[in-house]
Amino acid sequence: MCKAITISVLLFLGAMVHSIPVAAHAILVNSQPGKGEELTESPKQIDLWFNEPVRSEYKAVAVIDGSGRRVDNRDVEQNPADGSHVHVTVPKLEPGNYMVRYRVVSQDAQIFTGKFEFILKAP
Repeated sequence: MCKAITISVLLFLGAMVHSIPVAAHAILVNSQPGKGEELTESPKQIDLWFNEPVRSEYKAVAVIDGSGRRVDNRDVEQNPADGSHVHVTVPKLEPGNYMVRYRVVSQDAQIFTGKFEFILKAP
């Protein structure tokens, strides 16, 4: 009898674990340059790292200068060895304020967007 109850309890707990929804959210955890960072040299690319791998489709990263003009090379890529890392290259940037806007899709198909700024100062 005790063995039957133990097995029933284990089956119940196992079913509960599988029925708990898992919320996967692609949260930006690091970037290069960093949020609000002041640089004295133009970066070659903008790197973004998320807390989990993101889906390869529908990802976007745009670098916007202070006048609202898009200045990146429109070549967003995802690191094949690390699905949480995406990047876009930029030409040599002039001193000024820049905004990085991004959109990624998490593993559970949720779309996440965000933005941050960095500053390029004259050397």
